[in-house]
Amino acid sequence: MKLFLSILLIITSTNSRAQNSSTKNLFEFNNNSTPGWSSFENINAEKGKGGMENNGAKGHPSNGIEPGQTKVLLNVKGQGIINRIWATINDRSPQMLRSLKLEMFWDGEKKAAVSVPLGDFFGVGLGQTATYHNVFFANPEGRSFLCFVPMPFKNGARIQITNESGKRLSHLFFDINFEKVDEWKDDYLYFHSYWSRDTATELAKDFEVLPAVGGKGRFLGMNVGVIANPVYKNFWWGEGEVKMYLDGDKQFPSLVGTGTEDYIGTGWGQGEFYNDYSGCLIANKDNTGWAFYRYHVPDPIFFKKDMRVTLQQMGGNRKDSVVALQKRGVPMFPVGIDDQTTIHPLYEKGKVAKLDTPGLPDGFSNFYRSDDVSATAYFYLDKPTSPLPGLQPVAIRLFKSKKQ
Repeated sequence: MKLFLSILLIITSTNSRAQNSSTKNLFEFNNNSTPGWSSFENINAEKGKGGMENNGAKGHPSNGIEPGQTKVLLNVKGQGIINRIWATINDRSPQMLRSLKLEMFWDGEKKAAVSVPLGDFFGVGLGQTATYHNVFFANPEGRSFLCFVPMPFKNGARIQITNESGKRLSHLFFDINFEKVDEWKDDYLYFHSYWSRDTATELAKDFEVLPAVGGKGRFLGMNVGVIANPVYKNFWWGEGEVKMYLDGDKQFPSLVGTGTEDYIGTGWGQGEFYNDYSGCLIANKDNTGWAFYRYHVPDPIFFKKDMRVTLQQMGGNRKDSVVALQKRGVPMFPVGIDDQTTIHPLYEKGKVAKLDTPGLPDGFSNFYRSDDVSATAYFYLDKPTSPLPGLQPVAIRLFKSKKQ
């Protein structure tokens, strides 16, 4: 009974602290903040100019975007912080969600700090939608997109969407909520986001969630989409470990996980769930799509010089099942066998171990494999731009894997 009461006290105290932190100082006036809402009813939140069309009635809530056209949603000078972005569109197909390019520019830079497909940016991989909420993103009924990541800017901010679908989008609604601030702190960081896809990952080569970036910053997290290669049947694909290379790490990282589902806080496979900091929003049992996320808020990841994030491409199954695949010539590199007493390492670079070699124990066999993987990385950096590659072309974003 004493143990139960102690646990209850801890939970109550934790919940109370979380609630208090979210409402702290609500009653204090902040003379450093001037609010702004940018929408089609008042682009850039010009003072006293909201809702002027149609004599003050609802006159311009949405706009269309022609093929190849770019719509600027925000373009303001000075310093401020974007606190909330909401948007919805009438065509929420994966084709449109991956063809709309969302870009964000800070402090007048010509190269975007954010250049990501619209759908993937808002927290769901594979360019799909789901009903969920977490600390950074939400989709209340699967029909809209919300972002709560704070985004400071010192000299200006520009946000735009480009329609690269080849067809007209008839309705885009949006609302960007920001505040102009008089004070800028030297330790403020700029928000960045990077998206990439490899439709057939290379055996034994880790997928780069975030290529190496230099500078001082904070890694916020990622959402990942996986379309499993059908040549591996329904074998589990998620044995790969997340690796984070910090501040000069070369061959081996400082931070390494134990498996893909472990990284998002579950185990022994991956089903649909969501919470504030991790979740799996799509988990199709026929392997046609998995989308999951993790955000490092209670476990912050800061870097002082540089950072790189990768995800191993590795699966597993019973040894006899993996042997059958290997005999058929399915591409793989066996990694090890877990016989429930120890793990027997098998992987040597440049060599392919034969799982049917006499004397090898039975057990669960891990192996490098090749799948279709995409990811959105979110991070802060002490620079308003970075040398990361630009967004991949629509042909790669919309490529149809065999099981799609």
